[in-house]
Amino acid sequence: MADERFDAIVVGAGPAGTAAAYTMAKAGLKVALVERGEFPGAKNIFGGVLYRKQLEDLIPEWWKEAPLERKIVEQRLWILADDSAVTFGHRNQRYHDPPNCWTGLRVKFDPWFAGKAEQAGAIPIYETVVTGLLRAGERVRGVITDRDDGELEANVTIIADGVNSLLGKQLMVHREWRPDEVSLAVKEIIQLPKQTIQDRFNLEGDEGCTIEIIGHTCGMAGLGFLYTNTDTLSIGVGVMVSDLKKKRVKPYEVLDGLKQHPAISRLIQGGEVKEYSGHLIPEGGFNSIPALAGDGWMICGDAAQLVNAVHREGTNLAITSGRLAGEAAIRAHEAGDFSASTLAAYDEAIRASFVYKDLKKYRGVHSLLAHEDAEQLFHRLPQALNDAAYEMLLVDGVPKRDKQRKAIRRVKEAAGGAYMDLIRLGLKGWRAMNG
Repeated sequence: MADERFDAIVVGAGPAGTAAAYTMAKAGLKVALVERGEFPGAKNIFGGVLYRKQLEDLIPEWWKEAPLERKIVEQRLWILADDSAVTFGHRNQRYHDPPNCWTGLRVKFDPWFAGKAEQAGAIPIYETVVTGLLRAGERVRGVITDRDDGELEANVTIIADGVNSLLGKQLMVHREWRPDEVSLAVKEIIQLPKQTIQDRFNLEGDEGCTIEIIGHTCGMAGLGFLYTNTDTLSIGVGVMVSDLKKKRVKPYEVLDGLKQHPAISRLIQGGEVKEYSGHLIPEGGFNSIPALAGDGWMICGDAAQLVNAVHREGTNLAITSGRLAGEAAIRAHEAGDFSASTLAAYDEAIRASFVYKDLKKYRGVHSLLAHEDAEQLFHRLPQALNDAAYEMLLVDGVPKRDKQRKAIRRVKEAAGGAYMDLIRLGLKGWRAMNG
């Protein structure tokens, strides 16, 4: 590989890197797609939802050939207490055509997506670790790999090597993430018969359902999920690393506790665990986005902290950022200029996109998840809300006015014992969710 030179090198064959490689290869650029795994998806996990629109911008009607699980027609939100749940949800037949999203498995989806990039002309270089960057002064001119004579040169290098981006650290565009900027997600794939899943979740054919979960995370800032696949369920929970350290709780203990909740246990009963995995997720949001471009390089996806933790969106942001990076590289190639000022077009495109606008809207959420509020938001308030619902729906001869007062008192006590504490928390949440 010593004499190889490319128009562009992409490091990482996840959704962001593959989107960049596909975009550039389709435009005729000579692109190397470098991946440390045996194949794309071998080392990647995610909650399990793939959205239509962002990939459709690259591959029209891609879902007609992609390996997908179920078409999501119903989305639920469960707020869990110790032995109960307050539930919200939305089911809509319009999600059938056009579809909004599907559940998917990265071990199936990533090879398919990378295959599309290869068909467009990208050159796959798998089972290869990028150990460093080639530089000429401040300019990046390629990468160093762990192969013999493993230097690869290119006009532009696109970094999409995940949340622990080695290359991002070498560029000093970001440092080691603080424990309160990342969560540790653990996930199991549980096998169940297809008909059992459909019966338990009230589904037909290829319909699917997602359940997002608040509460029952040992009083730590975190969210759970339960997604329906064709003949498996994806169940998992992500908790802030800072809280795990302070509470000295193992992430698998949180997941085991979630699986034992009565509302969850009946849905997974009889299933066989086929896979267990763990993964860091960037949670810093808007305030943790690093510099996105420089002389000869761009960074995208998880490596750039482009994850919307509020809506649990990451793959669609990754695909969009990869596409925009690829388009910026194409324009730089046409101009014959790969300087920071030219590649700044990528940064400008991100700022004009939904990616930046959504992350900016929720920029206050990180402070909302500070440790002093976590116990209130993820334990005491969910418990109080469930207790209030129980009291209001229990017909026991107690006047409804007395029940209402009791319910309000429970919520107020959970928020700190005073109306001002409840108002303070409410205002903090409003500001966090509304930018």
